Amino acid sequence: MRLVHLADLHLGFRQYHRLTPDGINQREADVALAFQRAVDRVIELRPDVVLIAGDVFHSVRPMNAAIIDAFVELQRLRGALPDAPVIMIAGNHDRPRATETGCILKLFSRIGVHVVADGPERLGFPALGLSVLAVPDLPLGVDLPPLTRDPDARHNVLLMHLEVEGAIPPRLAGVERAAVPVSRSAIDPPSWAYVALGHYHVHHEVAPNAYYAGSLEYASPNVWGEVIEERATGVPGKGFIEYDLDAKVHRFHPIEGVHRLVDLPAIAARGMSPAELDTAIRERVTGYPGGIDDRIVRIVVRDVPRHVVRELDQRMLREYKRRALHFHLDARKPDGLRPGMPVGGVSGRRLTLKEMVEGYLARRPLDADLDRAALVSLGVEYLAEADAASEQMWGPAGGDVGLGGAE
Repeated sequence: MRLVHLADLHLGFRQYHRLTPDGINQREADVALAFQRAVDRVIELRPDVVLIAGDVFHSVRPMNAAIIDAFVELQRLRGALPDAPVIMIAGNHDRPRATETGCILKLFSRIGVHVVADGPERLGFPALGLSVLAVPDLPLGVDLPPLTRDPDARHNVLLMHLEVEGAIPPRLAGVERAAVPVSRSAIDPPSWAYVALGHYHVHHEVAPNAYYAGSLEYASPNVWGEVIEERATGVPGKGFIEYDLDAKVHRFHPIEGVHRLVDLPAIAARGMSPAELDTAIRERVTGYPGGIDDRIVRIVVRDVPRHVVRELDQRMLREYKRRALHFHLDARKPDGLRPGMPVGGVSGRRLTLKEMVEGYLARRPLDADLDRAALVSLGVEYLAEADAASEQMWGPAGGDVGLGGAE
């Protein structure tokens, strides 16, 4: 028997300020298309069961377009695979904190999707010899219930949205409010036929039969951290999992994104003049195979003083921003911290103001109806506007270039 395991769809996610010809945020359209492509592939595979491990939406109260995208694709999936149960749990982005706020995922029960949002629930499918213990995101402070199996089922599957202790690398942990953390021993993967996990956006093996599927698109506040982690671990980007419960065989199905993320080679700029740094940036951009047009691009420049950034070729940088979907010149000042200054990362470098704002807003407790990603984006946008106003009055101050995106 084969299952398909998807997670962290984040429909409705918005980033940058580029719009499609129809007036939709381009990244929101990219996320919706990734889900459509995943459904196409799932229908081709014709599995016996489909598991969706939470964070279907990016917000507790998604916009109508995101709800329609989800409804259309799930209805198409149910129509094409009428005998395959589709089981969906709520993630931390789906579950409202206020009890009086209903969970939008329950809408999909109307088209035959098994939705588990309010608490752990066991779902039995005797015709398949299958039992699924579905555990949605739980409120902070609520203990994980005993993870028991159905002794009469041939296959016991555990479906959860949470953080497995030690599974998420420190550079990616704490980006958002963590789901309920749990130890590997509490899950006990060998006692299950399969453990389907959601919350961590990078495809990751917790045990030979326990996986984070990863997200279908880059839809978190730290997409470059995900890129670095995928590169370090050999993960082939975003996608979903197919798992054969009888043969115990795992297969990852990549889903190609519309706009490729390009992390250009970093530049060590210590001692460079503005003209030399302009040349180095230009060489990185022009040397990238296929160019930067319509892509999401970052280039890190280390050890660059403010006065050098101030004198860079702004016309060149504006042209790169025009060509790319998003172009970010991440200019980092030289080390040399004063006592008490905030630091970040393994290098101990001083955090930029943008990083401090993003970090604070990513950790700050929010009401259930507030979209954290939108709040972070708005905070960075206000910071960029303040920086632009300061430049008009005092001239460029250096630091991060292009905080407002590629518009």
